[in-house]
Amino acid sequence: MSDDKNLPVKAADEHHGAVEVAEPIADPGLEPHEYRITDVDPKAADRAERQVATMFTLAGLLALGACVAYFAIPRDATLVFGPLSGNANNMVIGLCLGLALFLIGAGAIQWAKQLMVDTEIVELRHDANSTPEQKADIMAGFSEGAAESGFGRRKLIRRSLLGAMGLLGLPAVVLLRDLGPLPGRSLYNTIWAKGIRVVNDVTDRPIKPSDLIVGQLVNAQPANLTPLQEESAVAYQNAKAKAAVIVVRIKPSEIRTPAGRENWGIDGILCYSKICTHVGCPISLYEQTTHHVLCPCHQSTFDLADGAKVVFGPAARPLPQLPLAVDSEGYLIAQSAFTEPVGPSFWERG
Repeated sequence: MSDDKNLPVKAADEHHGAVEVAEPIADPGLEPHEYRITDVDPKAADRAERQVATMFTLAGLLALGACVAYFAIPRDATLVFGPLSGNANNMVIGLCLGLALFLIGAGAIQWAKQLMVDTEIVELRHDANSTPEQKADIMAGFSEGAAESGFGRRKLIRRSLLGAMGLLGLPAVVLLRDLGPLPGRSLYNTIWAKGIRVVNDVTDRPIKPSDLIVGQLVNAQPANLTPLQEESAVAYQNAKAKAAVIVVRIKPSEIRTPAGRENWGIDGILCYSKICTHVGCPISLYEQTTHHVLCPCHQSTFDLADGAKVVFGPAARPLPQLPLAVDSEGYLIAQSAFTEPVGPSFWERG
């Protein structure tokens, strides 16, 4: 038999004969609780409460300062710090919001360290599945923790914190102004209009009905798009993103014309928006035998011979159709603008 006193001690269970291995090192237990000055001195507790409330109040004032700076400081003003410089409006707003968040965090830490109850608690590990009794204990512990935090009792801290958190939301609301003006009716309109010629989007040449054979599909755009490129590249790209179209020629006998569109085509030539009504990807894959055109992004499929209605995929509505006519020189032109918004559906359309 070994005399080593450091080996684990085994004890037999009298009822079941089971063997339990004792811990080799005794549980030292909790150290004696040390009281803080705020636990024993009411004046110190009141002083700590005022410190926390001051931090929260300053945070609220800084949040207001960020709002004032947004309107008061010119957008082109510059702050110079030696070799460094930056936009004054952005820097002041950033500093105000950064300090406000810092003070709220510092105040919360001071509150927890100086005023909330800091009694040590031992909690044994248990199974993840809680029993009804354990759930009741959790709710009781939550209620006890809320009471010990002093949130309900220390009105000065509670009011200053709620005020700071409320004011901190104001800069976020004010900064929404930088998102730009509301789109208004711009989502409903393109640069297509009555009399605008349909041109090939590669050669920029106007298209005649005789240029198309049955089964052919051509990518096209309005003739008034190219001049925008010289004025503004941004305006050109934005206009093209909505005005791009596809022109297809189908045997008239195979076309199922929706009511009210009897005169929108020319000898089987139809024109539809190239922009998918799902999320706005450009339509590019055409199946001549079925007259189906497919969006490569999410496989929405439209039947061009049947008003471009959706036959498959997530798109919620058909491709908008552009009414066509022929001008005095024999070129394809638009009878009018699109009669509905092009591109993906948006919330304003319900």
